[in-house]
Formats: sequence, C-alpha cells, structure tokens
Amino acid sequence: MNTESTSTPKLTPFEQREQDRLRLKRAFYGSAGLVALLLVIFIAQSSFDWRPFAVAPQSVQGLLGILTAPLLHGSVEHVAANSVAILVLGTLAGSVYPRATARALPIIWLGSGIGAWWWGYPGTFHLGASGLTHGLMFLVFVLGVLRRDKPAMAAGLIAIFFYGSMLLTILSREPGVSWQSHLGGSIAGLLAAFLFRHVDAALPR
Repeated sequence: MNTESTSTPKLTPFEQREQDRLRLKRAFYGSAGLVALLLVIFIAQSSFDWRPFAVAPQSVQGLLGILTAPLLHGSVEHVAANSVAILVLGTLAGSVYPRATARALPIIWLGSGIGAWWWGYPGTFHLGASGLTHGLMFLVFVLGVLRRDKPAMAAGLIAIFFYGSMLLTILSREPGVSWQSHLGGSIAGLLAAFLFRHVDAALPR
C-alpha cells in the first residue's frame, strides 16, 4: 500500500522569522490595547463612583467586581506599574504561547477576583490588574519549566528576571496591597500552565 506523508511542510528560516515577527506583533498590539483601555478607564474614574465595580470581599454586591475590578486603579503609579507589566508579560506570553495565553487569560482574570473576594477582609475594596500580572508571570515561568524547549525556557527566565519580585508580593502584608488578588491570580496562572501546556507547538530553534 502506498502512503504519503501528511505532515506540515517545514518552514524555511525566512518563513519562520516572519511567523515569529507576526506572533510578536499580535501579542504586543493585544497587550497595548488592554493597556489603552486601562488608561481610558482610569482617566474616566474621577467622573463616576468606582466602588460598585471593585471587589467587596464576602458580599453579594462585591461579586460584580470579580469581572470589573482589574479595569480600575487607585493612582497614577498603580495604573502605570500594571500597564508596564501587562505590556511586557502579555507580549512575552502571547508571542511564545498564543493559544495558551488566550485560554489562560479568562481563568487568571477570574482567579484574581475570586481570590480577592474569598480571602479579602469585609469592608475593604480591591481593584487593579496586579492579580492579572501575577498570573501572567506564573503562566510564563511554569510553562518554561514544564515544556523545557529553548524558547519556553528563555521566556520563563525573562519573566523571572524582570518580575521575579512578584513572588514576594503573593502574601504581602503591606498596607494597600491586595495580596489576595495576587494569590488568586498566581494560582490561576499556575493551573492554566498545567492545563494548556500542550496547546502550542514548540517553536523550532
């Protein structure tokens, strides 16, 4: 019986570079779009009462914040720090693991809010995208450990080099820091890395 190979033709070095460049551009533009949304909402926050959209722990009214709190920020420094982290970690994750990142983001987003709602102290408000950034850092780092191909390990090392200090803020007791959302996002990123570690093909190098 005559059989023919149905495997995908191997890309030439030029085609591979073009594909890598396209993945990088898509990841950067997606991350930049989210950052732009955060900045627009932050500018608009002075014109409305943001508290109904923050996470209010252990209250029914505070459940809405699980979906909306990552879009809110308390200060210029707050939104700036999270914007830079999203731009760096979002671009890194999306360029190396586009499919895994797209599937992981909703889980990390929800995990961050659920962590704040479940472990937060009643009477407080939690807002900001730092739980999302923690989840992205854990996603990239753990995928590098699990997959062990060169691009994955390089991405993991870059994430730890720039944002390894996030490991210290998971259980931070610093006033004004929502360690609860950090912990929830980190757990979600870790879980997503295990769930989606095989959905992206290894990049040839």
